[in-house]
Amino acid sequence: MTSEIRLAFAHPSERSEATAAAQPLDRISVRDHTVEVEIGAFQAERGVTQRVCFNIVVEVQPLSGPVDDDVDRILSYDRVTEAIAAELAAERINLLETLAERVAERILAEPQAMRVFVRIEKLDRGPGALGVEIVRARDRARLVSAEGDAPRPELVYLDNEAIASPRLGGWIDQLEAMGRPVVFCVGAADAPAPQSDHRMAQRRIDLLAIEQNAWVLAGRDPRCVVVSTRTELDWAMKNGRMSVWAPSKIVLDAVDGPSAQPRDAVALATWFAATLEAQEMLIIGDRAPADASVLLRRVPADQARL
Repeated sequence: MTSEIRLAFAHPSERSEATAAAQPLDRISVRDHTVEVEIGAFQAERGVTQRVCFNIVVEVQPLSGPVDDDVDRILSYDRVTEAIAAELAAERINLLETLAERVAERILAEPQAMRVFVRIEKLDRGPGALGVEIVRARDRARLVSAEGDAPRPELVYLDNEAIASPRLGGWIDQLEAMGRPVVFCVGAADAPAPQSDHRMAQRRIDLLAIEQNAWVLAGRDPRCVVVSTRTELDWAMKNGRMSVWAPSKIVLDAVDGPSAQPRDAVALATWFAATLEAQEMLIIGDRAPADASVLLRRVPADQARL
């Protein structure tokens, strides 16, 4: 028992050695890699950065031949730190557990990696270090998909006239027949939203107003399912489902967030289309913005064919 307690607080390299299989594996490690990042589920952790420390050990398959001093034949330390940087840049994360899982998955996508120990600690949330540690093996990992395999969705913005239109079902039929995943975006309802003098409070109110209208659309056709996280959205796209974007979490958690305000819902939707690498965005009913980072196509709300 004493040995188990000691190992629980030991460096991941000691845990790796103590739990090694009969077939020995090589190990590489990154120790005390500290970055400043905005992370955390509490409101007090939003808008500020804190120090987060990573200790990672990767067990790798030994090379079958000589290394020949060739960096291309080994799993570089840079691949470990790049995995950390890539996950921190993808979106704002609330939980260390989520970050640890994603870093482990990305590392295990490397051909040489067989098992990974990931310890992450917050250094500024108390008198000591607060953290998590996970162990993941290749056969248990959900490997990161190749970038080219990501589905390209059809992004469709519906204004309020289009949401209420009797043609809505026909438009959805046409989009469904295309055989591609569809993501609907909407703006706020015509009813005025509550007003606040606090900028961040008003931003949340305006985002929630959009989400209320997303549920209105979902209520009009059961094929439309409201999604609020990138995980839900990725699953829906991979399975060819129709989603309605509830923007609060993705907008507020974005590392490089939109310059558009929620009240300019079409511009906000074009930002989202760009993050999904959509080939174009179809706008039904509303005006098209003068400049956008994706190709825009507009159809009047009184037109039956898309």
